[in-house]
Amino acid sequence: MKRWLAAFFAGLLLLLSSCSFLNSAYDTLDYVKDAKNYLEKVSQFSNEIPPLITQAAESQTAANDLKTKLLQMKKEIESFNSLKVPETAAEFHQQIIQQNALLADQIDIYLKNIMDGKLDPSLLEEANELLQPIKEIKSIVEQLQKLGAQVQETLGSKRSA
Repeated sequence: MKRWLAAFFAGLLLLLSSCSFLNSAYDTLDYVKDAKNYLEKVSQFSNEIPPLITQAAESQTAANDLKTKLLQMKKEIESFNSLKVPETAAEFHQQIIQQNALLADQIDIYLKNIMDGKLDPSLLEEANELLQPIKEIKSIVEQLQKLGAQVQETLGSKRSA
């Protein structure tokens, strides 16, 4: 009876550790998907902003559109920063948070210029500073996607075993 009970608990422990691994793997894949979606939003923002900056110097409507886009991006940043992060992706998330802080700082500069009525075409020259964190975020997310591919491959090999 004691042997049967010991074997039962050993099997249960093995099953629970396997479930924990699977949960961690699926959490990582979900996070990678969220990061990829975030990258798409950030990329769209980086494509829309430079022409909008040029237009905003000449048109109040464009300035209002620019302000709206900047505020929306700040909300996206806050939302992404608050995601639940699996342990396997924690370092990547921290790196993205650092780049998001730089991006938010640049957004704040543009918002202040809009509020102060100081929009002029020279701001377009500063757009590279605004877009630099986006390039870094893209690089980090690409690394995350590689991690996701490795996790996916591991899950595939676990299923076939």
